[in-house]
Amino acid sequence: MSDVKAAQQKELFGHPVGLYVLFFTEMWERFSYYGMRAILVLYMTQKTTELNPGLGWDTKSAIALYGWYTMFVYVASIPGGILADRYLGQRKAVMLGGLLLCAGHGVLAIEALWAFYTGLALIVLGVGALKPNISTMVGGLYGQGDSRRDMGFYIFYMGINLGAAASALLVGYVGQKIGWHYGFGLAGIGMALGQITYFFGQKYLSHVGNLVVEEKTQAGNRPNLIMDIFKHTNSLIGFAFTALLGLGVFFTSSWSYGLLIIGIAFAVGLGIVIYNDGNKVEKDRILVTYLSFLIIIVFWGAFEQAGGLLNVYADKKTDLSLGGFDVPASWFQSVNAIFILMFATIVGSFWIWWKNKGKESSSLFKMAIGVIIMGWGFFFMSIASKEVVYDAAGEVIGKSGMQWLVLAYLFHTIGELCASPVALSFITKLAPARWMAFMMGAYFAATGLGNKVAGFLGESAGALGEFTIFTGIAIFCTIFGILVLLLIKPLKRLTHGAEEEASPAAH
Repeated sequence: MSDVKAAQQKELFGHPVGLYVLFFTEMWERFSYYGMRAILVLYMTQKTTELNPGLGWDTKSAIALYGWYTMFVYVASIPGGILADRYLGQRKAVMLGGLLLCAGHGVLAIEALWAFYTGLALIVLGVGALKPNISTMVGGLYGQGDSRRDMGFYIFYMGINLGAAASALLVGYVGQKIGWHYGFGLAGIGMALGQITYFFGQKYLSHVGNLVVEEKTQAGNRPNLIMDIFKHTNSLIGFAFTALLGLGVFFTSSWSYGLLIIGIAFAVGLGIVIYNDGNKVEKDRILVTYLSFLIIIVFWGAFEQAGGLLNVYADKKTDLSLGGFDVPASWFQSVNAIFILMFATIVGSFWIWWKNKGKESSSLFKMAIGVIIMGWGFFFMSIASKEVVYDAAGEVIGKSGMQWLVLAYLFHTIGELCASPVALSFITKLAPARWMAFMMGAYFAATGLGNKVAGFLGESAGALGEFTIFTGIAIFCTIFGILVLLLIKPLKRLTHGAEEEASPAAH
């Protein structure tokens, strides 16, 4: 046995060593991303006349840009997945994404408006190449039916939230109290550490994330993606219908949303092309995967109020005094991550106990429950919004207690732990190997659309009122989750037993 093969097979605490390489890579990448996210909207809305000046934007404009930015961060996962599936393989795509992220965070540290936009663009490209592919590699560390896979994703998820918790506290404090661009620079240092970790851990990953070329696609039969949209009736109809809807929006109401829908038309066409490429079982599994993306959009459309509307709410309308200390608003971005570190094992263990009791425990069931629990967190924000007092001019003269934000984030966290880690694992179970990175990219693109929905809802808070937005989200998520629960049985049939564990001999 060669040294390389031995390194690939090494385990630590019952899991491949490669999992921990990806754990620390993702931890530092999320440190950089969530650190920057914690201060992004606050930086944009900070007045230019302050001692630590920002861009001086109004709240609506800042949340709008935040929504577009976070959407594109995740939508870029589709080309990132295609890049991995067709040309580089996932392992090399992650390396490229890390380099782009290092460059993006470095540019953000420069105090200039051109650097602000350039840095955000580089981060979009970097996350698009890294995010879907590193998650796919986690799934690749485990064989088909390996019962450790879900727990592997929980461990990986812990890395994400270690980075997120530390970054909101450190980057948030440095950004708000010392200087915004010092905060952006600190986020960049975190990304550099992640890239170094990934580079030196390659010997534990050389057997996963490589380019997959299956026999049925070797002889030039593999779909040509964009061109094949126009070669099949169903993909052409799906593309044309969505594109026409986009054109209607473009010319009647909003050019930006019109262009977004036209872009989605290509994603719809690509999705149908990949569906056509499958056999009967693969087609059913691809279909249920696409349906699960709707759950993802709803979940993140509500959840991602955290970085936009809830972030501004913490800064402007929450009493942040704690004894003699004023809590930085950005610190609330760490509450979710800290709760995840506290409750991840408990929630994971609950679902194992629940399954052993013979109860329904499919990924789709957990995702539906997650949407409902997360939605209930917004009822606490409804209470908080009723505590805020305004004067005749609309200025805030009485703020709500911070306990409501903490309780909202607690419910959001429990919901996230039910839905998000199992969703990642679910994709790796159902997606055909030749399209694994694309499907993971589509998952993150759905997350991105959810982020845009969150931005749109945040923008609407000014006109509709925060009580209406918070209560509406809570009620909608509850109803939507219940509808998914009612459809569990037919949806599970479409998976053809993909979630059933392999026998011990198959491990």
